[in-house]
Amino acid sequence: MSKRHRTEREDIDSMKFKSLGTALTTVALIGTALTGTVATAGTAAAATPDCSSALTNVKPKATVNLRSQPKTSSTALGTWNKGQNGGICFGGSKPVTGGSYTACGKTSNKWYFGGPNSTSVEGWVPATCLPI
Repeated sequence: MSKRHRTEREDIDSMKFKSLGTALTTVALIGTALTGTVATAGTAAAATPDCSSALTNVKPKATVNLRSQPKTSSTALGTWNKGQNGGICFGGSKPVTGGSYTACGKTSNKWYFGGPNSTSVEGWVPATCLPI
């Protein structure tokens, strides 16, 4: 194969990889738009809460952090103040099992997804701090 043909072949192969990368990026963006979640290699997504119904007028027993995942080592997205009105997802009537914690005087690994009414921030909350 001549040098000119080899260079043309390398250019074609390079374009194929660029096109494949663009196609994969497009698929990932469409998936994100449809599901509202971002899939990344090597990371596990938090359990999706069952929000087919909600429990309203819930007031935490203490100020709690709203977490990105049901574990204390995950990112705190905001807070839900003691006595502040809010709501939680209550589709299965059961909390999600997550990381172990001690909060509001009890140790547990049960979490609910929700947040205060006054903000748009929602996250995972220790079940022991909710009067349910």
